[in-house]
Amino acid sequence: MDHLVLLSLPSGSEFLIILLIVLLLFGGKKIPELMHGLGKGVKSFKEGINEAKEEINKAAEEEEKKDK
Repeated sequence: MDHLVLLSLPSGSEFLIILLIVLLLFGGKKIPELMHGLGKGVKSFKEGINEAKEEINKAAEEEEKKDK
């Protein structure tokens, strides 16, 4: 199973080709904007996960207090 995961990841030359295609599609000026937006999206996603974990923990604590 581990071998299948390794085969699906791009190697160094494939990664360079992907980067060149992205550069051609979006241009040099758009890439920093795209990366900035991607970073904000990842940050927002992580914050949402943390908030959900906190809510689950609070609900579990309240349930434990009810049971006692």
